[in-house]
Amino acid sequence: MDTLSFTLPSYAKINWSLRILGKRPDGYHEVRTVLQTISLCDELRFESTVEKQVWLSCSDPALPVDEQNLIVRAARLLREDAGVAAGCRIHLQKRIPMQAGLGGGSSNAAAALLGLTRLWRLDLDIAMLHRIAAQMGADVPFFLVGGCALGSGTGVDILSLPDTLTKHLLVVTPNATVSTSAAYNAFDVSALTSPRGETILAGSCGKLDFDDSDQWDLENDFERVIFDMEPEIERVHAALLNTGARRAILAGSGSSVFGIFDDLEALVHASGIIEAEVGWRVFPCATISRSEYSRAIKGVQE
Repeated sequence: MDTLSFTLPSYAKINWSLRILGKRPDGYHEVRTVLQTISLCDELRFESTVEKQVWLSCSDPALPVDEQNLIVRAARLLREDAGVAAGCRIHLQKRIPMQAGLGGGSSNAAAALLGLTRLWRLDLDIAMLHRIAAQMGADVPFFLVGGCALGSGTGVDILSLPDTLTKHLLVVTPNATVSTSAAYNAFDVSALTSPRGETILAGSCGKLDFDDSDQWDLENDFERVIFDMEPEIERVHAALLNTGARRAILAGSGSSVFGIFDDLEALVHASGIIEAEVGWRVFPCATISRSEYSRAIKGVQE
């Protein structure tokens, strides 16, 4: 068998808006979120093998490469659903910080599904891939399409939204971590949930105008609890505003905060100042549209 190998990008995301609407009877949370892919990315290199095993290696020794890793889980679920016994070697070049609210693990899982579908020459439609992705986490289905999208329900119901003009972003990840489970546990949803566990949606639905991102409901319900849990994250938020960001908002449920800048010059200026902070990782980024995302994940590098 001829060896096939190629590389796919695995992009990070931010949340323009993240509203927690209440707690569901099944214990999960009902959310309404606007997600956006950004240029910060990992890379996954795929290689076919004659063995039937899935081998994963990673540039970051702190990241597990067994069943704990979503890439390995994605490969296992894909093989089960497609009824194949193929193997592969995957190398993950890790750049997206972990537990940072940037969706790195979910993005890796989606990239694995897309890459292995090509590597194993599977004839699967997007609906089947979406069903597999939904089993692995709220953000994974989003990374099958990228761009700008509305996530609802538990976050797995994805509706693509019109892309806006490219935005200049500065993502800052301090030396602090917040797990998604810890963030949800700290969030008090009692005011949003009826005694029978039925979600009261009206309490947290903000207006979103998708024609102009300056009018979006740029708000993250996790900020009030995460800033209390980790004051260093709130300090990042203040630093972005003090260095010229038009807006600054917590990225997802993790430790990263991103600032929106008017132009590249303002972004570079702010980056130079914030990089002086000890223990802060700084990532100048831009938004990635759905068409750009589609071209990147289909135009594989051999």
